[in-house]
Amino acid sequence: MEKTYNPELIEAKYRDVWEQGGLFSSKSNSNSENAYSIVLPPPNVTGNLHMGHAFQHTIMDVYTRYHRSKGDQTLWQPGTDHAGIATQMVVERQLSRENISRHDLGREQFVEKVWDWKQKSGGTITTQMRRLGASVDWERERFTMDKQLSKAVQKVFIDLYNEDLIYRGKRLVNWDPVLLTAVSDLEVISTEEQGLLWHIKYHVADSNEILVVATTRPETMLGDSAVAVHPDDSRYHHLIGKVINLPLSNRQIPIIADDYVDMEFGTGCVKITPAHDFNDYEIGQRHNLEIINILTDDARINENAPKVYQDLDRFEARKIIVNDLENQNLVDKIDAHTLMVPRGDRTNSIIEPYMTDQWFVKVKPLAKPAIDAVKNGDIRFVPENWSKTYFNWMENIEDWCISRQIWWGHRIPAWYDKNGKIYVANNLKEAQIQAGNGVELIQDEDVLDTWFSSALWPFSTLGWPEKTPELSRFYPTSVLVTGFDIIFFWVARMIMFGLKFAGDVPFKDIYITGLIKDGHGEKMSKSKGNVLDPIDLIDGISLDDLLEKRTQGMMQPKLAEKIKKQTKKEFSSGIPAFGTDAVRFTFTALSSFGRDIKFDLKRVEGYRNFCNKLWNASRFVLMNLESQSIDFNAKLSIPDKWILSRLQRTKMEVEKHLSDYRLDLMSQTLYEFVWHDYCDWYLELSKPLLENKKTQQGCEATLFKVLSETLILLHPIIPFITEEIFEQCQGLINNSTERLISQSFPETDSSLIDSKVESEIVWLKEFILGIRQIRGEMNIAPRKPLPCFVQDLNQLDKTYIKNSESIIFTLAKLKSIELLSKGDKEPESAIALVGKMKILIPLAGLIDKDQEISRLNKEIEKLNRLQQQFSGKLSNKKFISGAPDAVIEKEKAKLSLVEQSLEDLEAQLKKISSL
Repeated sequence: MEKTYNPELIEAKYRDVWEQGGLFSSKSNSNSENAYSIVLPPPNVTGNLHMGHAFQHTIMDVYTRYHRSKGDQTLWQPGTDHAGIATQMVVERQLSRENISRHDLGREQFVEKVWDWKQKSGGTITTQMRRLGASVDWERERFTMDKQLSKAVQKVFIDLYNEDLIYRGKRLVNWDPVLLTAVSDLEVISTEEQGLLWHIKYHVADSNEILVVATTRPETMLGDSAVAVHPDDSRYHHLIGKVINLPLSNRQIPIIADDYVDMEFGTGCVKITPAHDFNDYEIGQRHNLEIINILTDDARINENAPKVYQDLDRFEARKIIVNDLENQNLVDKIDAHTLMVPRGDRTNSIIEPYMTDQWFVKVKPLAKPAIDAVKNGDIRFVPENWSKTYFNWMENIEDWCISRQIWWGHRIPAWYDKNGKIYVANNLKEAQIQAGNGVELIQDEDVLDTWFSSALWPFSTLGWPEKTPELSRFYPTSVLVTGFDIIFFWVARMIMFGLKFAGDVPFKDIYITGLIKDGHGEKMSKSKGNVLDPIDLIDGISLDDLLEKRTQGMMQPKLAEKIKKQTKKEFSSGIPAFGTDAVRFTFTALSSFGRDIKFDLKRVEGYRNFCNKLWNASRFVLMNLESQSIDFNAKLSIPDKWILSRLQRTKMEVEKHLSDYRLDLMSQTLYEFVWHDYCDWYLELSKPLLENKKTQQGCEATLFKVLSETLILLHPIIPFITEEIFEQCQGLINNSTERLISQSFPETDSSLIDSKVESEIVWLKEFILGIRQIRGEMNIAPRKPLPCFVQDLNQLDKTYIKNSESIIFTLAKLKSIELLSKGDKEPESAIALVGKMKILIPLAGLIDKDQEISRLNKEIEKLNRLQQQFSGKLSNKKFISGAPDAVIEKEKAKLSLVEQSLEDLEAQLKKISSL
């Protein structure tokens, strides 16, 4: 083995070895009774691997590699989503640089351009997945626009339409006036913004009374159909049923009573605009109000408004309308107001609730079986509390708008004759048969919502609607690993469609992960300048490149400067290269059941140190083995039996934590076993064992066996380094070319679990640590041989000393161990306790008492000065008010460390002085 662990060389080597060797193939273990499958939530074909992807992909890969090693026939199904709006925007932006619009090209040529882009640039994220070590079955990679998947999408649409579960109708939708399409709730980002609240006077017809209504969108008053009050509001009982003269319009609208109105908010009067507000639309349906759309698809005022406002942009119209209202003394007051503003995630334009003709799925008939599947235990949410969120959404579900007014995607298989009659069919030929010869037909221009094809993903990727061997073998899938933000948009729809079309639930378990945030608990976003790229963590990135990456394309110079300052402070030297395994270990260690997960680079550094420790430990083992001569039947010493017992317990804990989806606890178990039990203790204990002919062979066999099985246990988390070490082990022992990825998961051997031996080693560790503590406290050189007395022993203590005498001498660096009886005079000694047994280290000749007291007093004086310095800084009001929180916390940590050190040194001084 190389002396230094170099992740870059190892990772490049095994990415090719695994994939080219077909070691990710779902055809492996085809004779197994058990099948295990996971579908990759298909990332957008336009996307890059972000921290959320890397986190979830690591979790999925851990389970995939684990089940492969358990002998299950295992499929991790990869693929990407065509990402209708996102992909179309990328290609349109490219064309716009050449002053070409999609309309210049026409639909067919534009779609060809998108396919060209996909072939050339659509594989970025799959390349990055390979960097992360994702062991998906790449031979089965799918794309939601593949011919076979498109066939499945078309069949589902037609079947639902024929069952009257898909219909075309005029409904209120989220409308992006830049993209000119309906968008899903997930594509709408609502954030708090500062705005205004206009209080407008509405005159009651044939009366001197005035109602004041408040609105943040005064232009929508042109589409008002009513003013609503609460039926129990005594202030307005006498007005219910009367009419209002709508300002600026030559219309009258009714005053209605509805429980939706909050009597305590404002004046208790609410303007109702059914065509431009989702809540108002529901009220309009209850009261059979007129639905008046006053906007065009690009958010200009249309012909349904007074002529003076027609063709004005909505915000330009707002200014003129407010001005006109003020001129007519119809504005009661204007308040500053904080409101939630919905913006399109692609365009940042303000989304309008907009009444258009769209295609919808009647979801309620599909929702009931999907609710029952979770209630009766066919599907399990992990953690279980997410089922409440699922039920809440599903029990209040509304019809799903599935049409989008773009060109890239699955075109809706519907044709219209000149009278608007609809013919849904697989192709024009079939539609023509339905319509009759000679009837001219035009296909619907819209495409399906991306989530429609994604809802079929677990079974369409396995060949449905054909009854393929893969479908019968791997469906239902075993687990879905995903985030809580798409439980409704994707998870629920997969369950509904899986039950409806594939005849079973799409997965047995749904593991909902938390959201990766930065080290301060803030959501990662470009505007905050705190985004981390997992590839940068693997390869490293210079400070200059990181600054450019975080501010690229930023239009606000002040924000860019702020982000640069913040980045320089946090990453003064850039980000070092940690390697894939350290990043993966960090993700698994963080995968608790928490909703928010803080990602701290210090954790990555810690797991990089773990990889180094594993590498060095493996070098030690291989350097101390005599090639070809390991005797696995050799007699075992007590330390050998101890580490084998601890290994069995570790195996049991690992499998339990995997079963419980607690990868954080699994990671902790392995970390503690490798770092503390194996490296810190067993490797130390092995040194005297290897030098003794009686214990050498048993120790060699144990070193190798424990290392080999530990590599298999660690492999799902850190596959690259474990595969390389395993190859070195195989080459040394039997020149085998077997790969670690193909090894069977080690079974627990309960006959090797030995509680008595474990107790004995606990005693041994306490003995050695007691002596080491005395050395540290008394400033005695680590290698100086010491005399040792023991007192108040019981029979077990005597047995343990006899069993491990040579180990104690070697590891504690002793020159003698003598028994002190009760009547014997104790020498002036430093004392440690192991249970009731005393360990005494005589100090005569070991330390110069006066010199040690002088040294300690100098150290204490130095620390007192530092304590005053840090305390003074933290009591300075100017510093506290001006310094960032992180700097203040750093100073507090320094003070705490100094105070602890002072406490330790003063205790040591007291002990020395009492000698």
